[in-house]
Amino acid sequence: MSALLLLLIGLPAVAGALLCVVGHRADRVAGAVSVSVAVVVLVLSVPLSIPLSVGAPGTTPTVALPLLPTVAGGRFALVVDPLTAVILPVVAAVTLLVLAFAVAENARSGKDTGDHTDPARFHGLMLLFLAAVLTTLTATNLVTLLLAWEVMGAASWALIGFSWRETDRVSAGLTAFVTTRTADLGLYLAAGAALAGGGSLTLADLPGLPAGWRDLAAAGILVAALGKAAQLPFSFWLARAMAGPSTVSALLHSAAMVAMGGYLLLRVQPLLAATGWAPATTAWAGALTALLLGVVALAQEDLKLLLAASTAAQLGFIVLAAGVGDVAGGTAHLMAHALTKSGLFLAAGAWLAALGTKRLTALVGAGRRWPVLGVAATVAALALAGVAPLSLWATKDDVLAAAARVSTPLYVTGLVAAALSAAYAGKAVALLWLPQPADAEAGFDTEEEGTRRVSAGQQVPVVLLAVGAAFAGLLVVRPIGLPSLLPGSAGAEAAELVLSAVIAVVVLVLVVVARGRYRVTFRLPLADGWLGLERAADVVLVRPVLALARGLAAFDDRVLDRAVDRAATVALESAGSSGRVDARVDAAVGGVAAGVRRTARRARRPQTGLIHQYYAQAAVALIVVVLVLIFWR
Repeated sequence: MSALLLLLIGLPAVAGALLCVVGHRADRVAGAVSVSVAVVVLVLSVPLSIPLSVGAPGTTPTVALPLLPTVAGGRFALVVDPLTAVILPVVAAVTLLVLAFAVAENARSGKDTGDHTDPARFHGLMLLFLAAVLTTLTATNLVTLLLAWEVMGAASWALIGFSWRETDRVSAGLTAFVTTRTADLGLYLAAGAALAGGGSLTLADLPGLPAGWRDLAAAGILVAALGKAAQLPFSFWLARAMAGPSTVSALLHSAAMVAMGGYLLLRVQPLLAATGWAPATTAWAGALTALLLGVVALAQEDLKLLLAASTAAQLGFIVLAAGVGDVAGGTAHLMAHALTKSGLFLAAGAWLAALGTKRLTALVGAGRRWPVLGVAATVAALALAGVAPLSLWATKDDVLAAAARVSTPLYVTGLVAAALSAAYAGKAVALLWLPQPADAEAGFDTEEEGTRRVSAGQQVPVVLLAVGAAFAGLLVVRPIGLPSLLPGSAGAEAAELVLSAVIAVVVLVLVVVARGRYRVTFRLPLADGWLGLERAADVVLVRPVLALARGLAAFDDRVLDRAVDRAATVALESAGSSGRVDARVDAAVGGVAAGVRRTARRARRPQTGLIHQYYAQAAVALIVVVLVLIFWR
């Protein structure tokens, strides 16, 4: 089993890296490779997850490789436990369907995925992202979590700004990256607190830290998770992330990326509970995000922005669940939301490719034009609205039941947020089935050139996800005679279930009528601009960070680079001078050597071997000596 777990992580990581490295030479096979890898990942997730999901006895799959041997909990460690086991197959299935949709969209349009030039890079990045998400899900300590968290953030930045030739998309990726990276510093703070407190980096050991260090670790993890889950005050980055391809939005903002923020809080819920202050802080952060971002979603006239705001709002319920201790309900809501929202994002992508727009006013009658896609999207939207008996009705009520046991104001806030879910879902549904106006073509092709076609390959993934969105509520609702698939859920009372179902239907009908018959837009200036959060963060965070980066780059160019260049110039000049001196020394040495050689040749001439010549030479030498002595005196 441990080998299967290692293969589950390693296969998408290696395949993704190879696709990115090989580049255009793998363009033709990139889609097939990514879908095949996703199929294998899904198949591997079944034997790893099913035994734990149904409570069967057996060995828990684990991997532990040496990484930081001198630090407690410093191994690269992975595990599939009961919490991971129920989420893992959903992440694998959603990834497979999203990649299959991307391949079908490419085949339909005759263009490459993303910015229409780099399918190998696109599919490679998606597989790397998948590997990082799977590692995040199975990480048991902060070292492994940080490694996965960093790769996930880098891959998401590359995918959001995938169309690198378009500056607005690159800018959107930078905004999302800077915002989430700022929050990610909380994980480093938590790791530092764990080490300073003399404890282990293992997540399960963090509640045992000394009080002060435990509070610091909990605060760091909470900030990092809220940033990744697009909770207040970090929610605005999700709007900027919509600049990426729709398939990227369908994966990153449903079963991955933002979902990992909520998952992390569910994972460390014992740490939150041990602090005393963190549960209430977490619960209210989630509840207020669900409420305020629900208002933001209701005000949007762009379908992807509506879905983005609703993603932050729905993640608010998961964060609320972590705060009130309903780990099972939060897990069920995470899974149901992943299936629901990925289907809606893919439907939005299909309409964008076909009609060239994602403006709600231009999508009037889109459900009539492609009925299969329209029905599937409507089922997913009704699930998002909390209509009974669809999934989010049950999972949302499970969380609200847990909130009611903790705080009545918290429950009421969550209930209003649930009503807003029906409102913004109804706003979208109302337009899908109205008759298409005669001047509909005027609203098409405002963002890209539409093909006016939606292939079966694009519709099938949306239909399958809609089926999942319809029945995922079985995770917490107990069918007659059957146990819950997620034991430990709060279990809403029948009266609460009926109340929320009635509220959802009433609100949905009112919004559909108001939007469809009376053309009410529900536009609110502050909500339409995401509560001013993007503007504030742009001034307080994004611009200063980018300005600092530009300043450091200028310092590097003008000071460090010039210093290096000057040092290299001086070194070259010194080398040239030394070379010239050396050449002169060589010439002098050569002259001396030549003189010595000439002297030696002349010195050999008297050496004839004839004795009378030696006597003559001696006589001459004696005469010279006598003359010198005479004249010297």
